Amino acid sequence: MVAIAISLLWFLIGALVLGLVIYLVLRGVKIFVPVDGRIEQVVWLIYGILCLIYILVALTGGGASVPFHWR
Repeated sequence: MVAIAISLLWFLIGALVLGLVIYLVLRGVKIFVPVDGRIEQVVWLIYGILCLIYILVALTGGGASVPFHWR
């Protein structure tokens, strides 16, 4: 149970960082190239689907693991 909680906490940290990176990249690209709103929606949809998959895998106790293993 603790392993699942740790996995979900690492997921939250990673999701926040990745979401911020995606946001900044989209803002940077919009400065030079006009980006259609549909493309931006597709990018966020793919991000959301990947987050959902990770959460479901972590909750089932599957392949989601802690990135740091103390020995």
